[in-house]
Amino acid sequence: MPSIKIGIVGLPNVGKSTLFNALLKKQVAFVANYPFCTIEPNVGVVEVPDKRLPVLAKIVKTEKIIPATVEFYDIAGLIKGASEGEGLGNQFLAHIREVSVILHIVRMFEDEDVVHVDKVNPLSDIETIEAELILADLATLDKQKEPRVSTNQEDKLRFEVIGKLKEALGKGILAKDVDLSSDEKDLISSLGLLTLKPVLYIFNISERQLADLENIKKEIEKIVPAGNFLIFSAKFENELLSLTEKEQKDYLKEYNLEDIGLNRLIKKSYSFLGLISFLTAGEKEARAWTIKKGTLAPQAAGVIHTDFEKKFIKADIIPFDDFVEYGGWIKARELGRVKTMGKDYNVSDGDVIEFKIGT
Repeated sequence: MPSIKIGIVGLPNVGKSTLFNALLKKQVAFVANYPFCTIEPNVGVVEVPDKRLPVLAKIVKTEKIIPATVEFYDIAGLIKGASEGEGLGNQFLAHIREVSVILHIVRMFEDEDVVHVDKVNPLSDIETIEAELILADLATLDKQKEPRVSTNQEDKLRFEVIGKLKEALGKGILAKDVDLSSDEKDLISSLGLLTLKPVLYIFNISERQLADLENIKKEIEKIVPAGNFLIFSAKFENELLSLTEKEQKDYLKEYNLEDIGLNRLIKKSYSFLGLISFLTAGEKEARAWTIKKGTLAPQAAGVIHTDFEKKFIKADIIPFDDFVEYGGWIKARELGRVKTMGKDYNVSDGDVIEFKIGT
């Protein structure tokens, strides 16, 4: 699959652009203390940290390393009424349709110098954004016309699914929480419904709150499920940027944080979306490729090039640790450590693969 696309959304002045800057390790988004300073989505591409790639590159004697990437879209602040075009709503909602996962930034920090559209209330903020996404999806569904009597069965089934979703959304239930089969989801996939997208919540806290993480976590778990959020201090993450790697580690340790925010977010996003990486290693390059867990070998080959899936013959596969232990393909093959697998092989994270493709 191509880069994961993550859309950063939230109400104005919750720290979206500050967080975006921290994620990209540079000042790219225009940070200002008033709504709508972000009009076009700022797009940033970051590399997925993978310590295995330099090791592979050394073994196969290549200087070219190509990590997997994540694209972040800093989408401007939504407000109540965005689904009806309030603020710059329509424009922003269109941008959200393009992303794989929504990163919903929720403000928990108190700061008199940074205005809020109302008082700081995480649950209310979440409900405001969700309501706008629901209204936008209802508007999309309302535009779908009932099929004629002579229409094929698939179109009739599609309209039944639309009816089911309209009923649920009308009750305030997000489309992703509606019990739909994979076939039903396929029927309405072209509609790009916003509430079908997975949502990962980022709670933006102050440095003072960082020192009280356990209690903050308990507060958040009353609002959203435990596996669906990360805690960040966007201001703290930006301050880290000016420090050396050692100073960063010491500073993170002070607050019992295992890594910088970007790395924690990427790791969480991969887990949240059920993604893994397989690796390729040759004289030309050492590279990581992102796929869904459960992907079969031909479809994994198709991520490299669409023709590879059609012309797939077999795949030589070795786990990363074995590849390192035996010093590359030649010795691993001599010792019979490379497995040759067919079309039904389920690719695992860290598999080093060489695909055999027909002409």
